[in-house]
Order: sequence, then structure tokens, then C-alpha cells
Amino acid sequence: MAICTVYTTQSLNSTCSVSKPAKPQLGFHQKQVVFFTKSRRRSGMSSCGSSVITCSAGEQRTVVIGLAADSGCGKSTFMRRLTSVFGGAAEPPRGGNPDSNTLISDTTTVICLDDYHSLDRTGRKEKGVTALDPRANDFDLMYEQVKAIKDGIAVEKPIYNHVTGLLDPPETIKPPKILVIEGLHPMYDARVRDLLDFSIYLDISNEVKFAWKIQRDMAERGHSLESIKASIEARKPDFDAYIDPQKQYADAVIEVLPTQLIPDDNEGKVLRVRLIMKEGVTYFSPVYLFDEGSTISWIPCGRKLTCSYPGINFSYGPDTYYGHEVLHPPISIIYNKKKKKKYQNFNLICPHQVSVLEMDGQFDRLDELIYVESHLSNISTKFYGEITQQLLKHSDFPGSNNGTGLFQTIVGLKIRDLFEQIVASRAATPLEATKA
Repeated sequence: MAICTVYTTQSLNSTCSVSKPAKPQLGFHQKQVVFFTKSRRRSGMSSCGSSVITCSAGEQRTVVIGLAADSGCGKSTFMRRLTSVFGGAAEPPRGGNPDSNTLISDTTTVICLDDYHSLDRTGRKEKGVTALDPRANDFDLMYEQVKAIKDGIAVEKPIYNHVTGLLDPPETIKPPKILVIEGLHPMYDARVRDLLDFSIYLDISNEVKFAWKIQRDMAERGHSLESIKASIEARKPDFDAYIDPQKQYADAVIEVLPTQLIPDDNEGKVLRVRLIMKEGVTYFSPVYLFDEGSTISWIPCGRKLTCSYPGINFSYGPDTYYGHEVLHPPISIIYNKKKKKKYQNFNLICPHQVSVLEMDGQFDRLDELIYVESHLSNISTKFYGEITQQLLKHSDFPGSNNGTGLFQTIVGLKIRDLFEQIVASRAATPLEATKA
């Protein structure tokens, strides 16, 4: 919708002119139309009044989503589910670097924050730091480029080559409708965090992470159990210090835990998954089961849902996240090279009111998921059975038969709804201004 603002001026000539369209600024076009009309003063002398009509096609700033997780925790699967909700498969930039980490679809662009490593693999080894350490990352550049993209300006983003461990020449990233920044540190720097319209944290428990790594690295890569344990232990201090605390800032957390349905289970095949949703987030209404705000425990297995051992258990209710804990140092220091100033990035944990939806167990038949879907509210679907359709469409994706796939799909639908609300709000703002 074009929004027009009319200004009245005086002119000596009775003409009409249309100015040329201005160059795009911040993602929208603007042009100015000037009409000159004659009017008569009381003295009988003629004069000309002019009306300047400025029309803009509405602001189209990029919506920015942040996704944080440790390596090997399902970020790529979540990205594929998210881009599928918006339509179109996400693919690497055409004709670009074949080792690019960027994925582009019709609506979304996904950039990997590994591209903002300031040290390559050799440099990290020489300095004795991991990729999780903030000192190995360029947060100034990350902030400047994410802000530019959000404001509708293309950037030349670096590429971290995961094959060679080197920093490759940059690639051009044009502003999309939705930008997803995924990686280790999307919510670490307060400046980047403030640019996010919505944020998600994938929180995989140590037990499940260990089980997944054993399944992948032993079966597929031939690693020994001892080397897997050593790799996890080597990363743990930096993960605990710099990655894990970011979940306090997330608007939604998908927490993956060992099942409670099988005593002493350590295989990680049956999972207990919790969708933790922060209350009071603009354009986001938490999903609920049966009755909003109530505490619910539901075992749906029976005639309408086929469940083999150990069955399925759902629960829902209000809760507090992080309680009243306070995270003490480390306090990171971020140095801005251009302004030559240091900024303290405090990691303080404050209590948040949340709603928690939990699923323990897994589905035997995905087509029967529609029975569960019909008991959920605020899921932001566009038609009955959309969640079930999405999971059936990607039944080969990891987690499609348990809570990880279900909750990733729900969060994807909520992000689509959030995007549509933001776009509608921005279109309505200038219209309200003209009425005032």
C-alpha cells in the first residue's frame, strides 16, 4: 500500500511536475509528485499554490531472527524446517563460493556466524583458543553487517571455510525479507542482541549430546569412545562460559533431555523435549495445551494415537526460567576498534515468566499427529493439520517422530506469524501518522 503525504507550497508558475524516483533507501522506493494550482486572493490578484505529494511504498526493513546452539545440536535441521514453512528450499548462493555457509530461499537468508571468526584454524591453535571463545570472533563486524542488512543495505560478508579452516574472500549478501543468523554467538554481544526481532536457543543436555556424538562419530566417522569424551570435555569450559548463558535472552528455548519414561535410559533414542516460551514478547503468543495458564498432564495414547512402549506423555503449564540465579563472571570485554572504546558485556541471569509445553516419547505414526495438533492452541497454522503436513513432508529429517521435530515446526510457524504481524504493523504506522 502506498502512503501519501501532502504538503502545500507557493509557486509563481502554473505547471505540474513529477520528480524522478529516488534511489532505494533502506529497502523502499520513494517518489515525489508536485501539483501547482491557481487560487485567488481577496485582493483580486491571482496566485499559485502547490501541493507536494510524497508517496512511499512502505518500509521493508529486514526481520532478523537469531538461533543459538552448540555444534552438532540440530541447527541445520531447524533451518530446513523454518525455510520450508515459508516455502522454497534453502540453497547456497548461485555461482558463488561452493564452500559458502550461506543458505538462500525465496523469503529467507541464513548466515552462519562462523563467518565472523577473526582467527582461522591455525590462528586459534597458535593462540590456544577455541572457536567458542569471543576472542576468536569479530563482534564489531558482525554487529555492523547485521545492522546494515536490517536497514536494507547489502554487505560483503566474509566466509569461514570449514573444509580448509581458512578465511575465504567475502560474498555479497543482499537484504532479504527475513535474515536468520545462526551459530554459537547470536545473543552474546548486546549490540547484536538488540537487533533481533526474535531469538531461539537449542538446549541439548550433556547426556543427549554425548549419546548423539557417540552415534554419529563412532558409527559414521570411526572415532573412539575416548576421543569423543576428550573432545566434549575440551569444549565444555568455553561452552559453559560463553554459549550456554545466552539462553537467558532467548524468546523460545527448545530443551532436549533424556526420557523419564524409561528408567536409567542412556541411549538418547527416546527423548523428553520442552518448549520454553517467554511471556510478554511482542508479536508472540505462547502455545498452550487445552487451557491457557493451567497445569496439564496428558497421556494421549489409546484409540486415536498409536503408541508403542514407552508411550507418550504431554504436559503444559506456567513456570519461571532461570529462577532467581545470578551468573557471576566471566564478564566479557568487547573492544570497538573504530571508536576505540571498550564495552562490558555483562552476563546477568534474571527470572523470566514462561509457559512450558513438554513432550516425552515418540510417535509411531505421523499421520495420527493431527489428533495432538487439534488439542494445541496459538499454533499459528493457516489451515487445519498444517503441523502434521509439515512433519509428514519432512519425515526423513532427524527428530520428526518426537518433540524436537514437533516443536521446531511450531516455532517455525510462530516466526512466520511474527513476521506477518511486523510487516502489517510497519505498513499501518505511516497510515496512522497521516490520519493524525
